[in-house]
Amino acid sequence: MSREDQSTPALTRYLPLAVILVVAAIGAFTLRDYLSFDALRENREALIAFRDNNYLLTALAFVAAYVVIVAFSLPGATVATLTGGFLFGLFPGVLYNVGGATLGAIVIFLAAQWGLGDRLKERMDAAEGVVRKIKAGIDDNQWSMLFFIRLVPVVPFFVANLVPAFLGVPLFRFAISTFFGIMPGALVFTSVGAGLGAVFARGETPDLGIIFEPHILLPILGLCVLSLLPVAIKTFTGKKDLLK
Repeated sequence: MSREDQSTPALTRYLPLAVILVVAAIGAFTLRDYLSFDALRENREALIAFRDNNYLLTALAFVAAYVVIVAFSLPGATVATLTGGFLFGLFPGVLYNVGGATLGAIVIFLAAQWGLGDRLKERMDAAEGVVRKIKAGIDDNQWSMLFFIRLVPVVPFFVANLVPAFLGVPLFRFAISTFFGIMPGALVFTSVGAGLGAVFARGETPDLGIIFEPHILLPILGLCVLSLLPVAIKTFTGKKDLLK
C-alpha cells in the first residue's frame, strides 16, 4: 500500500474536526458584531414581525442557527439563548435552546470521537498505573461525571463536548446528559431573554451575571453535589482504593 493510501483514512478522520476549528477561528473574528446583543436590539422588531407571520419557519431557522453556532463554536451562544427566550418565551423557548445546543454539541462530539476519540481511548485503555485507574474511575461513574461537567457553570461548553469524546463515552449517554445537564442554566438565560422586551423599553442591558446570584447559583451547585452522590456512595462502600 502506498504512503498516499495510508494517509487518506487519517485525513478523512481529522477533516470534520479540522473544519470545525477553522470555521470557529474565522467566526471569532468575523461574526462578533453580527451575533451580539446590540444586533438583537436593533433587529428586534423585524424578528418579531417575521415570527408572527412565519412561526414554524422561524422556529426551525432558529434551532438550525443555534446548532451551527454551537457546532462550530461561533461567538453568540449566549445571545442566541436570549433570542430564544425573546422570540418564543420561556416555553417553548427553553426547549428550542436546549435542543439546538444539544444537537450542536453532538456534532462536535462525533467529529472529535471520529478523529481522535478512538485512538485516545485505545491508548488510555492500554495505559498502566494512575492513568488506567483514573480511566476506570471515570468509566464506573460516567453518568455522574457527565452531569457534573454540564452543571458546573465554570466548565466551558466546548471542553465539555470534547472530553467525553476522548474518553469513549457512548453517544446516547452524551446526548441525554447534555440535554438535561444544560437545562438549569438554559432556563435562567431563557427567562432573561423572555423579559428582554421590558429591558429594551428601558434602554438597558440584561444582567447576565444573574446566574451567579445566590438564589440561582446555590440550587445549581446543589444539583452538582447530587450528581456526584453515586460516586461518593461507591467510594464509601468498597472503592476507596480506586486512585491509590
